[in-house]
Amino acid sequence: MLLLNPHMLTREYPDEKSAEIMRKTVEFFETKGLAKVKEDDRNHLWYSDFLDFIKQEKIFATLLTPPEYAIDNPDARWDTWRNCEFNEILGFYGLCYWYTWQVSILGLGPIWMSPHDAPKKRAARLINDGAIFAFGLSEREHGADIYSTSMRLAPAGDGKYLANGEKYYIGNGNEAEMVSTFGKMEGTDEYVFFAANYRKEEYDCVRNVCASQNYVAQYTLNDYPVAEDDILSKGQDAWNSALNTVNVGKYNLGWGSIGMATHAFYEAINHAAARRLYNMYVTDFPHVKRMFTDAYVRLVAMKLFALRAADYMRVASPEDRRYLLYNPIVKMKVTRQGEEVIDLLWDVIAAKGFEKDTFFEMAARDIRALPKLEGTVHVNIALVVKFMPNYFFVPGDYAPVEKQDGARHDAFLFDQGASRGLGKIRFHDYAAAFASRDLPNVKLFAGQVAVFKEMLAAAAPDEAQRKDVDFLLGLGEIFTLVVYAQLVLENAGIYDVEDDVIDQMFDCFVRDVSKFALDLHGKPSATEAQAQYCRKLIRRPTANQERYERVWGEHVYALKDLYRMND
Repeated sequence: MLLLNPHMLTREYPDEKSAEIMRKTVEFFETKGLAKVKEDDRNHLWYSDFLDFIKQEKIFATLLTPPEYAIDNPDARWDTWRNCEFNEILGFYGLCYWYTWQVSILGLGPIWMSPHDAPKKRAARLINDGAIFAFGLSEREHGADIYSTSMRLAPAGDGKYLANGEKYYIGNGNEAEMVSTFGKMEGTDEYVFFAANYRKEEYDCVRNVCASQNYVAQYTLNDYPVAEDDILSKGQDAWNSALNTVNVGKYNLGWGSIGMATHAFYEAINHAAARRLYNMYVTDFPHVKRMFTDAYVRLVAMKLFALRAADYMRVASPEDRRYLLYNPIVKMKVTRQGEEVIDLLWDVIAAKGFEKDTFFEMAARDIRALPKLEGTVHVNIALVVKFMPNYFFVPGDYAPVEKQDGARHDAFLFDQGASRGLGKIRFHDYAAAFASRDLPNVKLFAGQVAVFKEMLAAAAPDEAQRKDVDFLLGLGEIFTLVVYAQLVLENAGIYDVEDDVIDQMFDCFVRDVSKFALDLHGKPSATEAQAQYCRKLIRRPTANQERYERVWGEHVYALKDLYRMND
């Protein structure tokens, strides 16, 4: 079974410790129960019980420490394969628990990327003792525009410095033992990362800017003393650490969305299948079956893509940087698909989705956050468009990538090198994936891809359109979906996903291309030639009632009563 069911953990690990972490984490939440999770959520209660559990079991220490810095922990490593499921489990039980893990990952990024040993050893000691971490990048005036950062670090003699400035929207900023803070050296344009600590009086934790269990801090540094051992990186190294940390961290957002949407799906199908209206069960209504089926295949696609993107992260090297396309798609496409899944389910369960004792009420609120964090959807689409020419017209030669589930440390993530040169990255030929399944809707989709490629060659964006972000976003939606569908198909073969499910999934994808093409058609800057191609992109998926009923009965309705969280 591809979807997570905490009552039947099925993922295999080459070591017992990894399986034990997942099992114990599930046990923590199931013992706590849904009622207490919801009570803490309503009261905006800081999740100290969860952090105590993490400390007691040394979970963050095991999952997030490079082996060379681990303290008496032979299982410690940064293993993307197992971190995926931990991400998913935390999202499954509540975004707040996922969030403190996520911002600790971001905070650790500049530390593990640092060329200096002292802060790494300090972080290893702290995480071993149960510490959490924070990533001091964003500012109230500048957001994540790191070119314009106002934080300043001034030399104070004897190898010491004083930091002054404010950071805003910084998760864990209330209790992080090391806050990786980004700024500039006073009087220069030289970037710097340094570690701050919330315990010092010069660190003023002003407030929590959000009304939630998470502590999303506004903090100021007022002549905050910084020693040489607190400096993580300077100059180009600091710049690269900021961007490369986001490369690692934003991937996790897709998994938070997958976890939340999966739990919400179980709740929704359980409710609808047991409810009778107009002398029939809700799940007997044709429109309800369609919405559940669309939600299911979209959810399966989300997980297939995110798992496949992890494979490319794990094989990454200076010669293979394909992950820099796939990661932002996990961040912005998977998270938005999570919103769509929730919306489909909510249209079924209606008012039930507002009830205070459901997980759904929490998921429907929090699923909206993920597309808007670690760079907006628009920022990430603008990024992936840079890869489009090489993706379609200059394929590279790579060996096939198998499932990357081995127990190893993903060291390259902390040695990614310079953040430039995106336009030089090459990708393997996407056509092989679309040729791997002889299915009606896969063929239809491949035909749409061919038309889109022809449009890029024959009616390419002119200079003005290349500067028109609104036009590029419309173009980027279609390109993103092509990459998304390619990796979904690659992973469908690895995980033996049935043809019925894949063809039903591509029924959705064909409709999605049509929707994006219609939007691009309506852009005021689109030329008549481009508009003609957009009209060619609009296709009607191939319907197959027998296939649809098999997917509904064997995969969707079969989830009824399969999981229900302990009260």
